Amino acid sequence: MRARIGDRLVVEGPRDDVHRRTGVVTEVRGREGAPPYQVRWLDEDADHEVLVYPGPDAHIEEGPVGGTAGRSGR
Repeated sequence: MRARIGDRLVVEGPRDDVHRRTGVVTEVRGREGAPPYQVRWLDEDADHEVLVYPGPDAHIEEGPVGGTAGRSGR
């Protein structure tokens, strides 16, 4: 998994009664876009960010075109 600042981290719900979570990557702490990621969840307080080590139920959706430079190897 590779991400850059501005990409969206999507975590699928493990069951039908648990909703999908989407957050914006605000910092990439791993090498070359690897996890962990600092994420601001879109369904919570915009000032609250968490450090996320994504599991197998997560994927990255590319952020807006022209995002932060320095991205490598998707």
